[in-house]
Amino acid sequence: MSKGVAITGMGIISAIGNNVSENYKSLIEGRKGISKISKIDTIHKNAIMVGEIDFTNKDFEDQLGLSADNNYSRTAMLGIVAAKQAIANAGITDIKKYSTGLISSTSVGGMDMTEQYYYEYLKNDKHRKYIDSHHAGDSTQKIAEHLGIEESLVTTISTACSSAANAIMLGARLIKSGELDRVVVGGKDCLSKFTINGFKTLMILSDTYNTPFDENRKGLNLGEAAAYLVLESDKVVKAENKKVLAYVKGYANANDAFHQTASSENGDGATLAMEQALKVAGLHPSEIDYINAHGTATGNNDLSEGRAIVRVFGNNVPDFSSTKPYTGHTLAAAGAIEAVYSILALQNNIIYPNLNFKTQMKEYDITPQTELKEKELHNVLSNSLGFGGNCSTVIFSKSQ
Repeated sequence: MSKGVAITGMGIISAIGNNVSENYKSLIEGRKGISKISKIDTIHKNAIMVGEIDFTNKDFEDQLGLSADNNYSRTAMLGIVAAKQAIANAGITDIKKYSTGLISSTSVGGMDMTEQYYYEYLKNDKHRKYIDSHHAGDSTQKIAEHLGIEESLVTTISTACSSAANAIMLGARLIKSGELDRVVVGGKDCLSKFTINGFKTLMILSDTYNTPFDENRKGLNLGEAAAYLVLESDKVVKAENKKVLAYVKGYANANDAFHQTASSENGDGATLAMEQALKVAGLHPSEIDYINAHGTATGNNDLSEGRAIVRVFGNNVPDFSSTKPYTGHTLAAAGAIEAVYSILALQNNIIYPNLNFKTQMKEYDITPQTELKEKELHNVLSNSLGFGGNCSTVIFSKSQ
């Protein structure tokens, strides 16, 4: 059994950068990736704002060496790009040297392909291969093939917006139990008409920049992204003399079972997740230096999460902010991209600003950090709160 769960590699692509260094540069410079829709033909393209990645599907196909008639969804291509970055960052040249698994998450899956060919499915056989790429596991399998992870555990998690956080948690538990020596964990989701239409129906999309924890918040901006971490056991770190970026110190998942698309107004699920993650980490609330909040800028989320933070931390709430004003809400990928941001915060002793904040919420008196701040960080807590009340918390630390 492994005592620690070391993070030795990470990769990311989002609306604010095509790799880790570009993302960090945008974060410290306050550069937003939110704009009007330009790459999807939807009737809502002038009504909402989103976090789009600059690359076209053709750009990804060229980068990955895919044939013109491939059946790779945009979700799969995003995931492959980020996962390959993570493997390279971890210095892995022989993926089979240690028992290695892949836990990947998605909520959109291959919807972007399915919606293109859905109406032709029954009358045109050549388009059926695109329907085959619809299900959530297809993109995971394609990532596994590109990484060479095909003889070990390869699985998919889809628990809405907490998906990638749950992938990190499961990977950490597999390493701690000794089941695997190394696990690649994370998530990916692309933008699609189906997703846009669904969130539009819920009336929680904003026509302007999202404003987490602001009294006048109007809703979220959808985004697309992928991010992966390489988790490795003490044995691998010692044998390979690995540089450790950070450790997965604590984690927990809870479900308040309140509503299909809303969290408990009192933050029951988030409270349970944070309390249990602290317990797993062996940390007191006062030892958390920064909270990377879920902070979607919807009426329900920010009220629920804010109340949960107060319940857990009382009168000593640490600095907190949401990074979704930079990237938009990337759904199943959110927990993974914010894991990368949390690790970068630890490495650089930086707290990111909660962009666009102007007016304090009336329900509680805690205020997010609104300016870039330098501060010695040891432990960062990251929340990912999903539909159905599925709430997850992961704690990242500089030490075991």
